[in-house]
Amino acid sequence: MKIAFIGGGNMATALIAGLVKGQDVQVHVVDPKPEALAQLAAQYGASTSGSIDAAVASCEVIVLAVKPQQMREVAGALAPHLANGQLVLSIAAGIRGVDLSRWMNGHQAIVRAMPNTPALIKQGVTGLVALAGVSEEQRAAADKVLGAVGQTVWLDDEALIDPVTAVSGSGPAYVFYFLEAMVAAAQEMGLSAEQGRKLALATFSGATQLAAQSDESLEVLRQRVTSKGGTTHAAITSMEAAGVKEAIVAAMKAAAARGRELGEELGKD
Repeated sequence: MKIAFIGGGNMATALIAGLVKGQDVQVHVVDPKPEALAQLAAQYGASTSGSIDAAVASCEVIVLAVKPQQMREVAGALAPHLANGQLVLSIAAGIRGVDLSRWMNGHQAIVRAMPNTPALIKQGVTGLVALAGVSEEQRAAADKVLGAVGQTVWLDDEALIDPVTAVSGSGPAYVFYFLEAMVAAAQEMGLSAEQGRKLALATFSGATQLAAQSDESLEVLRQRVTSKGGTTHAAITSMEAAGVKEAIVAAMKAAAARGRELGEELGKD
């Protein structure tokens, strides 16, 4: 498979690293930064260029790995190179398929995807949705690209990409935020920053692995740790009184709403 990446940032690098390991792929990267291209060429054997060129046109899959604000310009530059019906795989938040198609002169073979940063260590999860013009072979190709860095979840409705962005795309930041609070609390109670960090990270990692390997619901797992009148009960009661769960739900809804707003703002003529 020949794959072109428009943009050679962290997420593109993670995908390339996952793809080239033991798979028969040829990678071409387009990026305006010579130093980024040199590193990708040296580390992964990618061919490179500073602008969209004929090498991109020869690829079966083209991954758009640029910021949402750059997408209109990039899509317009890509449009003349799509005569072969290539799969265009967008990993930008907010940008709607209908706008991508319009900017690419009606091109229909588009998959929207929302990966997350644990892809950098091949522990990511990606939500994907295929537009109507995507073939089964192209859908499998998209799954191969994103599956190289973690799990994939396919959606039937493009509108669900914004909730996916809120849950898993932005989700690592929520985890880091909670960990920050745990470490801060540990220090306030007399532990060192190093001790607090080690305890918090191991607790999060262990709890998520336990949940992943258990057939029981998250609620049941929580209740098993929460003996009435005990220390955990005191903590959960304090969080409920402070409206922590409601605040988290509201925050994630705000993230999803911002994804929709981005699409509307950047998709305007």
